[in-house]
Amino acid sequence: MLRELLTKKPSFSLTSASESGACSSSSNPPPAAGRGEKQFTEEKLGQAEKTELDAHFENLLARADCTKNWTEKILRQTEVLLQPNPSARVEEFLYEKLDRKVPSRVTNGELLAQYMAEAANDFGPGTPYGKTLIKVGEAQRRLGAAERDFIHSASITFLTPLRNFLEGDWRTIAKERRILQNRRLDLDACKARLKKAKAAEAKATCEADAVPDFQETRPRNFVLSASASALWSDEVEKAEQELRLAQTEFDRQAEVTRLLLEGISSTHVNHLRCLHEFVEAQTSYYAQCHQYMLELQQQLGSSKGEIFSGTFVGNAESTSPLPATASPPAGAAAPLPAVPTIPVVPTIAGMPSTVAESVLNPSEVKPPASGTRRARVLYDYEAADSSELALLADELLTVYSLPGMDPDWLIGERGNQKGKVPVTYLELLS
Repeated sequence: MLRELLTKKPSFSLTSASESGACSSSSNPPPAAGRGEKQFTEEKLGQAEKTELDAHFENLLARADCTKNWTEKILRQTEVLLQPNPSARVEEFLYEKLDRKVPSRVTNGELLAQYMAEAANDFGPGTPYGKTLIKVGEAQRRLGAAERDFIHSASITFLTPLRNFLEGDWRTIAKERRILQNRRLDLDACKARLKKAKAAEAKATCEADAVPDFQETRPRNFVLSASASALWSDEVEKAEQELRLAQTEFDRQAEVTRLLLEGISSTHVNHLRCLHEFVEAQTSYYAQCHQYMLELQQQLGSSKGEIFSGTFVGNAESTSPLPATASPPAGAAAPLPAVPTIPVVPTIAGMPSTVAESVLNPSEVKPPASGTRRARVLYDYEAADSSELALLADELLTVYSLPGMDPDWLIGERGNQKGKVPVTYLELLS
């Protein structure tokens, strides 16, 4: 930039009276523009004085620049948060610039839900795996819909005001600041011109006040000095008039720019309100996600005993001794140990196993002779009636099963207390 200004030819020159009349009728830029460029170059080179703004005005400028820079960074990072895919962000930017509606895009959660539903159909919606895929897929679909609503709300309440500031108010401020800069350059150029004119006038006056030597071979030098003094006096008057005009223009533009810069305080208040709305939208979004996952956890917990019934609850046949088999030949692999199961209390004689649980008092049940298992409580549980046992997280229990019991329940013992406990709240220990 500096090299271009140094090598650029000046747009003004000294002309005769006839040439001056021709230039005044042309469409050339006013001389102030040329003086401003020259003033700017000389300031960069340290050859000209510069009008300094007051400290309050400088603070307003610094505050405005800080607001603009941080608003840009917050806006860009919020866009990354809401849309991590850079290609999607570029696409949305192009649609916005073309003033076209952004097409609806499937969220990642909704896409995952679609894949899980298709997989469940292939594996069989009636199988345990297929049922679980359907439940989890539905939860993912709800999460995706909540994410879509959150993105839409955040874009309206938070991103749009930030963009409006950068593309509206800030552009106006930047434009007026450029105008103020030009007015300041014109003012300093007028000051420099007046200073030079006064110096030349003083020199010409000194020469004109000297006693003329009529014996000089060229006596007309006295007349020329007097004429030069009169010309510089006129130049000083013109420079003073231009300086007053430039000062007026500079003061008017400085006041306009000052009012715009002081409006940054209102911008901060508006952005603060938008920030509160963004936090509220984000809080609502995460609360919905938490609720959906709790519901999914309960659904999966209720079907856990059915899916893993062979692991959590044994049957009467499992307590009978295994039939004797021939010893494996030498060199053959040893059989894997049997998976431990919950010991089962034998059914009461003469009573169907399906009815035993409904009439049997858990406090009267004795532990099976085959032994019991230990379990750790995962969550707090409040007993619904006297047949259930209230649980506290992280406590240890002794558990076993009754024939015909709901696979979601076990008999738990804690000291002298007994009662039914839900399987989903337990972690069986080996």
